[in-house]
Amino acid sequence: MSNAKQQLIEHLLEFSVRRGDFTLKSGKQSNWFLDAKQTCCRAEGILLVADLALEAIPDEVTAIGGLTVGADPVAYGVAALAAARGRDIRSFTIRKEAKDHGVAGRLAGALVPGDKVVITEDAVTRGTSPMEAAEVVRALGAEPVLILPVVDRGGTCGDMAATAGIPFHPLVTAPDLGFPYERDA
Repeated sequence: MSNAKQQLIEHLLEFSVRRGDFTLKSGKQSNWFLDAKQTCCRAEGILLVADLALEAIPDEVTAIGGLTVGADPVAYGVAALAAARGRDIRSFTIRKEAKDHGVAGRLAGALVPGDKVVITEDAVTRGTSPMEAAEVVRALGAEPVLILPVVDRGGTCGDMAATAGIPFHPLVTAPDLGFPYERDA
């Protein structure tokens, strides 16, 4: 395991993981909860995330984004660090609902037809958000080439991505944090 990944795991455990009794969105009970935004919205956390993400992102990628709000800090942080390193990766957000005024539609940001795109998310459990974002990106004429969550909590998104023909690369998994995937709990 790389030093950067270990540092990200430690940051997540310190700021993003909570232990206790929780009811998840799915209705399942869990003894831990992950709020990855507590890492992704801290300067030192997003730098760790962006550094690891840039190692995993193929050279041909031109844009990064996903469904708001989970993808936003990751996409913006990765794009900023890429620019600081001389790499041009634009960022964008997919709105949950289409806007009917101003610049209408679900896209906000710098995605253009033909882009090779990384779909990102702070954390995935079932995997529906990145798959929805991938569908919207395709409808906008761009090509999803990688799904890259900061944390894979659920263990099912990889299979969904494979079915859609998109490589899947979580930076950290639930087992990395010392917990089983939700599907295994």
